[in-house]
Amino acid sequence: MTQDEIIKMAWDSGAYTHRITTWGFSLENLERFAAAIAAEEREACAKVCEAQDEYGWQQYADAIRARGEA
Repeated sequence: MTQDEIIKMAWDSGAYTHRITTWGFSLENLERFAAAIAAEEREACAKVCEAQDEYGWQQYADAIRARGEA
């Protein structure tokens, strides 16, 4: 994930800035931001599995994605 992608997710989650380098989150927005980061990371990991040419890759990709459904 790039810094720009992370900043966009923070804004999309409802973050606000006090100054140029200081970010603020309500608890609800912080939870939303953490969930967005986790979902992005799960998807990246699942895509690594899918890029493999080995038996079982789809099973691993599906298991990684399913972690977000719990």
